[in-house]
Amino acid sequence: MGKCSGRCTLVAFCCLQLVAALERQIFDFLGYQWAPILANFLHIMAVILGIFGTVQYRSRYLILYAAWLVLWVGWNAFIICFYLEVGQLSQDRDFIMTFNTSLHRSWWMENGPGCLVTPVLNSRLALEDHHVISVTGCLLDYPYIEALSSALQIFLALFGFVFACYVSKVFLEEEDSFDFIGGFDSYGYQAPQKTSHLQLQPLYTWVTARSRVGVASAPRPPRRRALGG
Repeated sequence: MGKCSGRCTLVAFCCLQLVAALERQIFDFLGYQWAPILANFLHIMAVILGIFGTVQYRSRYLILYAAWLVLWVGWNAFIICFYLEVGQLSQDRDFIMTFNTSLHRSWWMENGPGCLVTPVLNSRLALEDHHVISVTGCLLDYPYIEALSSALQIFLALFGFVFACYVSKVFLEEEDSFDFIGGFDSYGYQAPQKTSHLQLQPLYTWVTARSRVGVASAPRPPRRRALGG
């Protein structure tokens, strides 16, 4: 019962992770955030691997899934630090999320709740094929939205890691309790031993008895008496 509840809970957390990752992937595509897009794709593959390992009782897949969650927590912690500009990180200087290929920001920058976008015309800051906008009236700025999204990913990943370790431990204990090579030893089963001398003994006795009977039943030749004169 405990094993079933652990497996069901892990599958439920994996499904929540899958939904959250797909939702995040959509908004990262809309914002041209190539680094998060790649990370989200790897995370989706790892979650699917975790679901498959849970359903098919594959402890190795769960171990790989748990190892990826450690990296996933680190990545989301970096995103939180990046958008909150912790330390030397700066959104105006570092374009890590786009691999320094464009000046695009998060999709939530212009489409956040309550945000009012106003284009700035004839701005000297505008580069070629780019325009400058002014965003005001946001109920929640986009860095905090991205930070909350990453915090949710960390929350789900921590619970998924705990249940993945627990379920994989249960699977490993079951594999150790039944050895495929010597699995019948626990039932007291012993394979029959081949004894060649016992199999040959009846044949040898029968042949010997037959030969003795044949010698005993053979008629004796009559003796001839010599006649005198």
